[in-house]
Amino acid sequence: SHALFTIYVDAMVQDETTGEILTRHGKITFVDLAGSERLKVSKSEGTTLKETGAINKSIFTLGKVISSLCDRKKRDPVPYRDSKLTQLLMDSIGGTSLTIMLACVSPAASYP
Repeated sequence: SHALFTIYVDAMVQDETTGEILTRHGKITFVDLAGSERLKVSKSEGTTLKETGAINKSIFTLGKVISSLCDRKKRDPVPYRDSKLTQLLMDSIGGTSLTIMLACVSPAASYP
């Protein structure tokens, strides 16, 4: 399954012109995505089959959301609500936020 770890940061800053104390808010979210699985290879059954399907769906939906945000010509709504993962990450990957994505990918020994 996926894991999200969120840190909320508040900083008190003094405005140089007015001397007023301002509070700035920030949020850092670390996300560990589970890898997608081929159902034929994993031979999942029962609860594991449902979880595998949900993992694959959320990764697919994240890809759709990122593609939708990158395509400025489309005016379709961004499909944030299609998975719980994209709902939780909505404010981190859209709007005025800064997003950095790191991917650790390793090849499988064999893929039939």
